[in-house]
Amino acid sequence: MKIAHVEAIALDMSLSEVFKGGTYQVSTRPTIVTRVHLDNGLVGETYGGDEFHTQRDIVRVIRDHLAPLLVGQDVRDYQRLWDAMFKLDLDLGNRGLHQLDMHPRGILMQAVSGLDNAMWDARGKLYGAPVYKLLGGVRDRVPVISIGGYYPKDGKDPLDAIAEEVDMVRAAGCIGIKMKVGRASLEEDFARVRAARQAGGPDFVITVDANQGWDPLDAVKFCVAMERADLGVRWMEEPCKWYDQTDGLMLLAMKTSIPINVGQGEISGRACRDLITKGGVSILNLDCTLCGGITEWQRVADMARFMNVEMAHHEEPQVAVHLMAANPHALFVEIFANKQRDPLLWELPDGFPKIENGYMQVPQEPGLGVRLRADVIERYRVA
Repeated sequence: MKIAHVEAIALDMSLSEVFKGGTYQVSTRPTIVTRVHLDNGLVGETYGGDEFHTQRDIVRVIRDHLAPLLVGQDVRDYQRLWDAMFKLDLDLGNRGLHQLDMHPRGILMQAVSGLDNAMWDARGKLYGAPVYKLLGGVRDRVPVISIGGYYPKDGKDPLDAIAEEVDMVRAAGCIGIKMKVGRASLEEDFARVRAARQAGGPDFVITVDANQGWDPLDAVKFCVAMERADLGVRWMEEPCKWYDQTDGLMLLAMKTSIPINVGQGEISGRACRDLITKGGVSILNLDCTLCGGITEWQRVADMARFMNVEMAHHEEPQVAVHLMAANPHALFVEIFANKQRDPLLWELPDGFPKIENGYMQVPQEPGLGVRLRADVIERYRVA
């Protein structure tokens, strides 16, 4: 039951096209595989994260700083081990200035996340139970939506593109789409959301993600317009720019009845607390590959439940499906129905995911229940 050693392996693969969201674009799919080996032979293993700027730094923190804290420790002591990693006095170029230090803190928290998630896989294997059962076990399948609605290549009509994508998302077995807005004008983005509703019909789930693309007043205009048009949007995600994440969100929450969903970029439970109490948000889409792993994500979920806030999860279905299945106030698991956007999901795990009639089945094998293909790890390993 003691930890013998840990591994961190960086992967990266080029995508076949560039995908453009509201405030960013992606052309590769990086991730980090983490493994925790126990002295009884069990191995906890998972992957997560899509950070490419600081991937090497994250791996270095795991190997040089966090691994020595864990080796020889009992993997069952998850609260104690998490605190030891979180409270590590580590200088990654810290300035003692809050905003500037968020970058090195993010490196540490992604390193903590990878190890914490791998240790939960090891605990599940140790106890012979899937992780969602260890966390509470609410359901064994979770409704699934697709992240999409990226801006089409030049020359293709954006309304035709979103209508075609809605058809593709349905064919992939998803009940809805999370579509990108925030890069085009408010009028063009509104037309795209309306086209998605027309293509999907009244029962199709539509969520809208601006990736922090607007000032609060533009976010208000957009949400009010969607309400007046009765587009039935399930949530408005990350509407306000990075520098107005509390007061701006609260202003929007007072002007619209559309639930506000934020939190994917937060790296601590305390920041999520502030989003609820000062930002008036309705949903948190915290990412357990960024915020400190399953341990911290579940703490936030427990807090949110008592504050009438629902939980979502930003991508990473290989872990997120367990969190969504373990909490009664959790919503959807997210995938990329367009396999070219996240080829690793369909190549790296062996036999995952299983999607049927709009639901993803929760793996029933011990741990996270997702076996990683060694040949794929070697193919995309970063030197």
